[in-house]
Amino acid sequence: MNQVKTIGVLTSGGDAPGMNAAIRAVVRAGIGKGMRVLGIRRGYNGLINGDMVEMNLRSVSDILQKGGTVLYTARCLEFKEEAGIEKAKQTCIEAGLDGVVVIGGDGSFRGARDLSLRGIPCVGIPGTIDNDIASSDYTIGYDTAMNTVVENVDRLRDTSQSHDRCSVVEVMGRGAGHIAVNTGLACGAIAILIPEIPFDVDRDIVAKIKASQKTGKQHFIVMVAEGVGHSHELAQEIEEKTGVESRATVLGHIQRGGSPTLRDRVIASEMGYYAVELLKKGVGNRVVVTKDGKVTDYDILEALSMKKSVDMNLLKIAQDIAL
Repeated sequence: MNQVKTIGVLTSGGDAPGMNAAIRAVVRAGIGKGMRVLGIRRGYNGLINGDMVEMNLRSVSDILQKGGTVLYTARCLEFKEEAGIEKAKQTCIEAGLDGVVVIGGDGSFRGARDLSLRGIPCVGIPGTIDNDIASSDYTIGYDTAMNTVVENVDRLRDTSQSHDRCSVVEVMGRGAGHIAVNTGLACGAIAILIPEIPFDVDRDIVAKIKASQKTGKQHFIVMVAEGVGHSHELAQEIEEKTGVESRATVLGHIQRGGSPTLRDRVIASEMGYYAVELLKKGVGNRVVVTKDGKVTDYDILEALSMKKSVDMNLLKIAQDIAL
């Protein structure tokens, strides 16, 4: 096994709170193990174009508590083509990279797989607020995003209560309803709509609101995942069918920002350290994950083939106690 002397680290795809904690762990663990660490800026674009900077212990000082990513991130269409992948491989060779840590989602892991298959060992770390990486029980940024939702919905509740209003709140989750289910339960939503399950407005929302009104409830929260969408039209339909003044609020990208929670900082640090240990051994084509409370790893191809579903028990609890 060749000695690993230099590794790189990049963030790709959507940003997530806790990415900086992972970068910090990679840099300091790498240096602590006698390696040079290069920060690759703007994801795979930086890998293709050689946009790299050598990191030292102080490069990552005071970033643990910051949201976003100090290495920046970007989508890279060029890397999806054979020519782009080969160019990135050549850049790695010229920079003397013996391995790369890739922090991102499934799309980022496919890029890591492509590089690994071409002789550049890569290790992926799941960083996405949607918690939709099937191989991992948890993804960096998820806890922070949910806390951001809860904080903002609590504020919306204050004004909804003052006006006897229904607030339709759209949260992120284009293809997965994990955020909506958990925050819907945490915020006492009367209904939770997710892309995984078909819904009927009259049965799942209107009937529930009317039944709750009979017991004295006058203000309501409806949680909608981004993948369901049409929140403004939904609010209008609810108002027409119930007579309850309804407003839609799309929380959008505020869910990606902000200082990461303790959970995100700790898990990101664990995963970053673990990724460096794998590369130090010359092991690539792996994804670092959490399973049953422990950090472990899977082959990238195996990880990408896995499927993940929302916690139906949590959804049932939320529905049963939304009275």
